[in-house]
Amino acid sequence: MTTLSTHTATPADTPQDAPMVAFRGVTKRYGELTVLDHLDLQVAEGEKVAIIGPSGSGKSTLLRVLMTLETIDDGVIEVDGQPLTHMPDANGSLVPASARYQRGVRGMVGMVFQSFNLFPHMTVRQNVTEAPIRVLGLRKAEARQRAEELLAMVGLEDKLEHYPAQLSGGQQQRVAIARALAMRPKVMLFDEVTSALDPELCGEVLNVIRRLGDAHNLTMLMVTHQMGFAREFADRVCFFNEGQIHEQGTPDELFGNPQRERTQAFLSAVNEAH
Repeated sequence: MTTLSTHTATPADTPQDAPMVAFRGVTKRYGELTVLDHLDLQVAEGEKVAIIGPSGSGKSTLLRVLMTLETIDDGVIEVDGQPLTHMPDANGSLVPASARYQRGVRGMVGMVFQSFNLFPHMTVRQNVTEAPIRVLGLRKAEARQRAEELLAMVGLEDKLEHYPAQLSGGQQQRVAIARALAMRPKVMLFDEVTSALDPELCGEVLNVIRRLGDAHNLTMLMVTHQMGFAREFADRVCFFNEGQIHEQGTPDELFGNPQRERTQAFLSAVNEAH
């Protein structure tokens, strides 16, 4: 895998640089319901993008199609310049991607879900070493060393032999973050990772993500309802509405001076709820 540069993109220079993630005219439908509507989005290497918006606006679907958990109906998705949903044929034309090709590109993307999805019968260490050994072909000793480093980074070096049931929700979510990082992704996706946690545990998970953002030049897309965290953490905030990016800008621009009426109404409702 190539070494990531130390450049951190700003929203202004995103379109000029080759994007790490690109959605080009992506449409996703469930029957009559269009969840992503000709979506265009480019995310630069190292950029941290917060995705906010009302329920049903397409936020989580965006992450799910990037992880190939859902198929798309139209458009192209690219990761690090490589098409994800399509692949070039012998003539250089794009055709639907084979499962093997798609797995290779998707390997650059890691995702942390709302529910922790840990293996209950495995220890914390085993949860983090399983995929690197089976999927990446790492030797057991190397996978164990990587797991221990990552678990120390998320503050769980003393929980290596614990099982998920012995951990709090916040600790389980931190294991899930370490497990995703163990696959050495270039892009990390976070889907409402604190929504199943009580407020006290939210803070510990968000602190881990904050440290990750400071320490690694990972490209991050985060669907969140934590507006304060989005404002502090993100380089860019995208407000989704009806399957499209309704408005986007720096956190100061979007939260401090939203231009569109729908964005203003959403942020006003969120502020009142808190």
